[in-house]
Amino acid sequence: MIARGDGCCEPSCCGAGALRQELTPARGGARLAAGLSLSLSLSLCIPTPAMPHPQPNAAAADWDRRYRSGQDGWELGQPAPPLQRFLRLDPRAPRPPARVLVPGCGRGHEAALLASLGFWALGLDVSGEALAEARRLHGPSSSPGPVAGGGPGLALPVAGGPALAGEGRLRWLQADLFDQQALAAAQLTAGSLEGVLEHTCFCAIDPEQRAAYLQTMARLLRPRGWLLGLFWCHGRPGGPPWGSDPDRLRDQLLAAGFAPDLWEPASGSHPSRQQEWLGLWRRLP
Repeated sequence: MIARGDGCCEPSCCGAGALRQELTPARGGARLAAGLSLSLSLSLCIPTPAMPHPQPNAAAADWDRRYRSGQDGWELGQPAPPLQRFLRLDPRAPRPPARVLVPGCGRGHEAALLASLGFWALGLDVSGEALAEARRLHGPSSSPGPVAGGGPGLALPVAGGPALAGEGRLRWLQADLFDQQALAAAQLTAGSLEGVLEHTCFCAIDPEQRAAYLQTMARLLRPRGWLLGLFWCHGRPGGPPWGSDPDRLRDQLLAAGFAPDLWEPASGSHPSRQQEWLGLWRRLP
């Protein structure tokens, strides 16, 4: 899921298999009944039987059509400027190595940025077309070495394992973020991640799902793991993109078991995405 250049967040993969809502495009068009799924696409690191391919749904088909027809006006062609500046230049930013999930990766710009900085990055999207573009732009998944448990799935290095270089740090996985069984099959289990990078998924899912989303992030992160997020705190009614209030959002993160290292208005946002807030939150032990 990425945000349109004209200011509209497009939920190409932010949600869950159980989440169903109607979307009304910001600039006309028919109403689209869509089941939104947070998904990831990774290859296996060892020879094993292929995991079942996720069943297609209306949302995936619609986003595939948009990518094929060039109806992707939300594309910036680069990572979100506030995130890029923070990760590259700010001394408060997390440092590699770390295993980081990027939900709603679209063409994978933020995931590729993380990999270039030395993180092991997992890009997530429901659209096969989006992930095909991510692979074309940033390279396919490649084997990064030892896997916790020795089985198929994430193929991420175990904590304390050997450092990796270049393309081996970038992975793609397709699975429902709220389906614990599917995540476990991909070795996304409690405490399996050091970091999560959030950008525009939160504003795309139904606000009633936000508590579950944050709880899922807290479960996947190890104690003191970090959630780096660029949150769109606009005050317009309706959505998506659904707005947020910075104080309310802070309370939601605190209730989910996070503590702030940083919570402030973002600087250098795209002109169409004013009122963004940048947060670096740590999962409490």
